Amino acid sequence: MPLWTLLGLRQGKQTAPWPLAEGADGQAAFIGMPRYNSDRCTEECRACADVCPTKAITIRLQAAESGRLDIDYGRCIVCQLCTETCPTGAMTRSSDWAFGARRRQDLVWQSSPFEPSSADRASRRGFRRSLHVRHVDAGSCNGCESELQALNSPFYNLHRLGIFFTASPRFADLLLVTGPVTYAMLTPLRATYEAMPEPRWVMAIGTCAVSGGIAEGGYASGHGLDGVLPVDVYLPGCPPNPAAIIHALLMFLDRLPQRVQGGRLGE
Repeated sequence: MPLWTLLGLRQGKQTAPWPLAEGADGQAAFIGMPRYNSDRCTEECRACADVCPTKAITIRLQAAESGRLDIDYGRCIVCQLCTETCPTGAMTRSSDWAFGARRRQDLVWQSSPFEPSSADRASRRGFRRSLHVRHVDAGSCNGCESELQALNSPFYNLHRLGIFFTASPRFADLLLVTGPVTYAMLTPLRATYEAMPEPRWVMAIGTCAVSGGIAEGGYASGHGLDGVLPVDVYLPGCPPNPAAIIHALLMFLDRLPQRVQGGRLGE
């Protein structure tokens, strides 16, 4: 008997029951998106906005009921600089990792969250049990790719959820894009999308694909997927962890609810 077979038999089943049942999601002690506590924000302070490298945090010219800050989690690279420099606790660390959203504005912090998206769910009804994904790296640093590789590990075992990666866009239902969409990748990316059969959908994975990330507006890249392809799901993060990617995929299939509205996770 091969050694790896014997080792596997001794270890037993290693796949996590999550998300099909209660159990560990593999993200214990994971530090996620910073949480905004608007009531702790003081008028004279601008420390978090000054230190944010992607302008995910900006100061409003006029304060509103929702606070002094405009916070766009679609631009957040989870660097935690805001939580380290905030003197009042207005920006605090959290384990809020599942920030997948069907609409870009759901990633923007609001005092009164938007109404849930009324996406065309009927067109995806036949794909809920089997979805084929084509991944395109549109200039990524490979951080997102390292997380995508973990999806097929024994712990997450993406295939058990009926989700498969395919090498050909001809067999793909969902185009999963990482990276800020460099100018060199514009033509190949659009060609891949056009090669996909209808119905076809697009998911932006990682802050770079959502908004351009740290490389936004550089000499070689643009501002992410918006304006290039129609995006059906946005998942920021630098990079988003495997559990967040799985949640976003199942949310797209209406097998799990969208957890974030108005930039905040539902309780």
